[in-house]
Amino acid sequence: MNIIQCSAPTNDSNDDVKDQFYERLQSIIEKCSRNDLTILMRDLNAKVGIDNTGYEDIMGRHGLGQRNENGERFANLCAFNKLVIGGTIFPHKRIHKATWISPDHTTENQIDHICINKKFRGTLEDVKTRRGTDIASDHHLVVANLKLKLKKEL
Repeated sequence: MNIIQCSAPTNDSNDDVKDQFYERLQSIIEKCSRNDLTILMRDLNAKVGIDNTGYEDIMGRHGLGQRNENGERFANLCAFNKLVIGGTIFPHKRIHKATWISPDHTTENQIDHICINKKFRGTLEDVKTRRGTDIASDHHLVVANLKLKLKKEL
């Protein structure tokens, strides 16, 4: 099992900084065996939105808002590596999709994600935010439910 946690540059960051981040992330993903469960998660600062046109293999239509530039980069990375964007698959109320809310409570974004390689998509039972959890952040906790069948080695 591989778990990759990362914080991506914001959408307003310099393109060189974003390119460097995604190149490094790609090199890390490439080191993970395709036969192993790989989970990519945390603050990707990417709005992938509702429209999954061209990305039907790796995302559903239950995202939040419209895709931004970082969302396009992130969706491309996920498509290239066959990583499913969990928060877009399961239907939930808006309050269980928004992972970040602005200090003045006027803007809600889904910029934190939990992704799993497509081979293990069947193990993913749900992804949603948990509000009210004290995590000392302006982001909400994102939770995934997985059902894994472990094999006993002899």
